[in-house]
Amino acid sequence: MKLAARTGRIVPSPTLSITATAKAMAAQGIDIIDFASGEPDFDTPDSVKVAAEAAIRAGFTKYTASSGIDELRQAIVEKLEAEQGLCYEKSQILVSCGAKHTLYNLAEALFEAGDEVIIPSPFWVSYQDQVLLNDATPVLLETREADGYAISRPMLEARVTSRTKAIIINSPCNPTGAIYDRAILQDIAEVALRRDFVIISDEIYEKILYDGVRHISIATLGPEVAARTVVVNGVSKAYAMTGWRIGYAAGPKELITAMANIQSQSTSNPSSISQKAAVAALRGGDAFTRQMVVEFDRRRRLMVERLNKIPGVSCRMPAGAFYAFPNVAGVFGRRHVQGPIASAADLAAYLLKEARVAVVPGEPFGSPSHIRLSYATSMDSVTRGLDRMQAALGTLR
Repeated sequence: MKLAARTGRIVPSPTLSITATAKAMAAQGIDIIDFASGEPDFDTPDSVKVAAEAAIRAGFTKYTASSGIDELRQAIVEKLEAEQGLCYEKSQILVSCGAKHTLYNLAEALFEAGDEVIIPSPFWVSYQDQVLLNDATPVLLETREADGYAISRPMLEARVTSRTKAIIINSPCNPTGAIYDRAILQDIAEVALRRDFVIISDEIYEKILYDGVRHISIATLGPEVAARTVVVNGVSKAYAMTGWRIGYAAGPKELITAMANIQSQSTSNPSSISQKAAVAALRGGDAFTRQMVVEFDRRRRLMVERLNKIPGVSCRMPAGAFYAFPNVAGVFGRRHVQGPIASAADLAAYLLKEARVAVVPGEPFGSPSHIRLSYATSMDSVTRGLDRMQAALGTLR
């Protein structure tokens, strides 16, 4: 059987693969500390569950409009206006099966052969593969850890060509936890306006921020900027609803309509029950989110403090999301009984085997000197996992 060429351009999601491996080991009775999973360990709020149960009991279990139910799209419109002052019509909103699905619909509607898409690096693993699946070329914009992973105007200008179709930005960022302040966003917006390309703004971690930092959507920088920006978001991270699979896009009507047409021929509508649950989350879940972020903050501080005490490891304090992204280059070249640690992937494999700790190597994120650890797990797991890591790395010579 000859497969389509596009299947050879990509690899399976490394985060999902490592998480699956960790869960399989746990199912065998092996005590695994999972720092790989990119999802909150909190349960979905009760008010959201109640809304879902009510939908089931009311028989709201049929197909819906492929773009999402009016009630949910209206809730999204109201959310964007209340929190960011952004004004959209319901026709400018598309509800999909998670933010990842939203991004894929967008890639299918926008990208084609010959297009270039700028992706600041480090980046979430699926951006590059989704670009490749749709025949376009990812152009990586390497940022520096020492600069807080900031983008400068000269850096961006150097990557723009006549074939540039879009830039994908993610603030707060998975995996680094970095955020873009207003000055950085202004630079990106001005270059996009002058060089005529689309801004894709992945804001899925917008509510998971620390130390008084506030989220700024690039779409708020003026009508001209909003007219060429697609805001991507969802309920997975902020409301601990990863399995409910609800994401959404807000943007130019023509593009949203094209995305909706694509979705109508692929998944049709998102789950009817999940849509009703998402309405409840958007209209009443922020108190839950604030409590969750307080707990994430405690774990963040402990994890970063512990990581920085391990010889050969250094870690910046993330400003958002729920990941630590330590630089482990100082460990490279050290040896264990099976051989040397030559890469982040080697280190991740060693930690899983010897310490029973699952982490994600930095290579798939475009950063071979780092590993990613999620602190969306209990304080006990953070403590025990870092104890194991410190002990395992201490045996290297």
